[in-house]
Amino acid sequence: MKITKSLSLALILLLTFSLLSCFAPEKDIDALWVDAIYTEDTTLGTGAKTLLVEVIAGETAITFTIKTDKQTVGDALMEHNLLAGEEGAYGLYVKRVNGILADYDIDQSYWGFYKDGEMMLVGVDGATFTDGEHYELKYEK
Repeated sequence: MKITKSLSLALILLLTFSLLSCFAPEKDIDALWVDAIYTEDTTLGTGAKTLLVEVIAGETAITFTIKTDKQTVGDALMEHNLLAGEEGAYGLYVKRVNGILADYDIDQSYWGFYKDGEMMLVGVDGATFTDGEHYELKYEK
């Protein structure tokens, strides 16, 4: 009888911990900023055109004001080592922005690319811009 009670108690505890783990909060997304190159709004470059790029991950967002002579958003960001990824069938697959990794193969995270809040239908390497335009790169899961 005593073994049955002990076994029952152990099973109840195991089930309780299993259920609680289902409701555990996700990893603090702002912890990703530990790997960031910049953690505050920053101005970079000396070119003729100005490009604003907001990087958003979790509750944290910073804006890069980039002065550049480059033609695409991707080239302007790569010029300052703010962007890294792999070439794929559809262009550059962005994996790092400002040093922050988003890799779908690891944890289903990725970098969403937006212009003034609207999802872009072209990648960063194909997005040409004019002076003063605003884009966002958002860590998503």
